[in-house]
Amino acid sequence: MRHKRAGLHLSRTAAHRKALFSNMVAALLTYERIRTTEVKAKEIRRLTERAITWARRLGPILTKKPEKRSEEERARVVHSIRMALRVVRDRDAVMKLFEEIGPRLLARHGGYTRIIKLAQRPGDAAPMVYLEIIPGEGDDAAKASAPKGKEPSESKGKGKEKDKDKVASASEPKPKAKAKATSAPKAKSPTRAPAKSAATMKRSGRGGRGGE
Repeated sequence: MRHKRAGLHLSRTAAHRKALFSNMVAALLTYERIRTTEVKAKEIRRLTERAITWARRLGPILTKKPEKRSEEERARVVHSIRMALRVVRDRDAVMKLFEEIGPRLLARHGGYTRIIKLAQRPGDAAPMVYLEIIPGEGDDAAKASAPKGKEPSESKGKGKEKDKDKVASASEPKPKAKAKATSAPKAKSPTRAPAKSAATMKRSGRGGRGGE
């Protein structure tokens, strides 16, 4: 029985398995989204959230500049970085964790990642998923507030332009319409009416003389 034996072997040796998990966690911290199988994602998720917890435990220390930190705070940061490096062997990914991802997730207490299921992989029909880091609440609020602040200013400017166009159009076409209405009947009525009357008179006169 495998009591208190967490984790899966994944048909790999211990060294191969540790290297695989370290590389995949580093890729997740670097790109914040990776595509892998569901079994691997569940194992990587456990290690990634443990590394993020080491950064989030520092709290407001992460928001301070390195120059303004006290000696005790610097010692805590160094200890947390070393503990994260036990799982993630990529130093650049760990520095991004403590400089960008950690301060962004200070308001969350667990649940830093999520799994999105995809279709099966062709060939062996392995279930594929997306494993990604959840964006912080500050980023969502900034994205939601940015377009709302721009829309009213643009709409106000457009409204003013529309009002100006309405005023100009209301003043201009009225005299033009009157000129068309007055000029049209005067030009058409005197020219066509006498031509028709003369033709009919001539035809009627000729026909009367021929009859006599």
